[in-house]
Amino acid sequence: MRRISLIIIHCSGVRPEQSSSSARIRGWHRSLGWSDIGYHYVILRDGTIERGRPEAVPGAHCRGHNSHSIGICYEGGLDSDGRPADTRTEAQKRSMLALVAELKQRYPKALILGHNHFNRNKACPCFDVRGDELARVGT
Repeated sequence: MRRISLIIIHCSGVRPEQSSSSARIRGWHRSLGWSDIGYHYVILRDGTIERGRPEAVPGAHCRGHNSHSIGICYEGGLDSDGRPADTRTEAQKRSMLALVAELKQRYPKALILGHNHFNRNKACPCFDVRGDELARVGT
């Protein structure tokens, strides 16, 4: 069993008129030579939570932290001009809160952070996780 100390939030980096899903992201990641999708969960704009990698399997979403983290990706993250933006729908926010709350029950000591916390050159997830209500889940 993996020891989970981090829950890392990501965005898929698509514009409002584009779509992404666990199947589509899996294809993108496999085209890079990866064995599978890098994330454990993907949250669609309508709030649907799709499974990616099994939680028991390390992800491929945050270099240096995959062995001890769970990766959650939401569909979006870019505005219609391709600039980083918090494009989460209300349904995505609700689903993300519920998923993080469930994960915090299983991994109570896990910190909730954005990908950009570990890579300052990335905008992902395009919102401040530490300033969001997500950061207070389970505290």
